[in-house]
Amino acid sequence: MNYRKLGRYGIKVSEVSLGGWLTQGRSIDDATTESIVHRAFDLGINLFDTADVYNAGEAELALAKAIRNFRRADLVLATKCFFPMSDRPNDRGLSRKHIVESVHASLKRLGTDYIDLMQFHRFDADTPLDETVRAIDDLIRQGKVLYWGVSEWSAKQIIDVVGVAKELNAHPPASNQPRYNLLIDWIDQNVIPVSEAHGLGQIVFSPLAQGILTGKYLPGQPRPEGSRGADSTSNNFMNDMLNDETLTKVQRLKAL
Repeated sequence: MNYRKLGRYGIKVSEVSLGGWLTQGRSIDDATTESIVHRAFDLGINLFDTADVYNAGEAELALAKAIRNFRRADLVLATKCFFPMSDRPNDRGLSRKHIVESVHASLKRLGTDYIDLMQFHRFDADTPLDETVRAIDDLIRQGKVLYWGVSEWSAKQIIDVVGVAKELNAHPPASNQPRYNLLIDWIDQNVIPVSEAHGLGQIVFSPLAQGILTGKYLPGQPRPEGSRGADSTSNNFMNDMLNDETLTKVQRLKAL
C-alpha cells in the first residue's frame, strides 16, 4: 500500500480507503463488517470513512466493533455530519450546536477519544460560515478533532470557507470528498485546482460509479438481480447514469 499526505498536512493516509455507506450496520452483519475491515487493514488501509447519517449511526457502531482491538494510532478515522439525524429542527446542518453535538455523538459511537477527520457532508446555506468554522476550530483546539474537511462543496464554497478560516486565524479544511470517476469528472475544471491551491486533498467516493464501471450493467438489459442498481433504496446516485448511452460507452471500455 502507498500512503499520501492529506492535502498539505503531515498525516499519512492510504491511497485506498474503506467506506461504509451502504454496508456497515445495514446490508451486512457485524461479523462480515469485522472480516472486511480486518482484511482491509491487513492490506495496508488505514483510512476508514463513515458518517453519522449512515443507517442512523449504525455504521459508526459497526465500525467501532470491528476496530476495537486495533491500536488507535494505526487508524485514521473519518466521519461526517450535516444531514438530518431526526425530525428535530437542530439535529441537522452546520450550526455550532449541531456540529458539537454530532462530534460528541460520533465519538461515543466510534468508541474513541478523538476523530482524525471530521467532514461536513454538504454545504449549509442556512448557517454563517464563521459559525461553522469557529465551531470546528474549537473542537480541534480541544483535541476532539484533529483535521476537518468538506464533502461535495463547490469551488466557490471552498474558497469562501478558506477565506473565513484565514480571517479568524482558525484551522482551514484539509480535504474535500467529491463524487469522482470516469463518468463524473466535472471537478477537474475547478474544484481540484482550487483545492490544490488551498492545500486540500481529495478523498473521492464512487470511483467505480456505484459499480457501473465494472461493466455488469448492460444496455437494453434489466439490472442484475441483487445488484445495487436494482435496489431502489440504494441506487439514488446511479439512476442518472443507468441509461443505454452511458452503458454503451462503458462496454467500449472493455477493449482498453
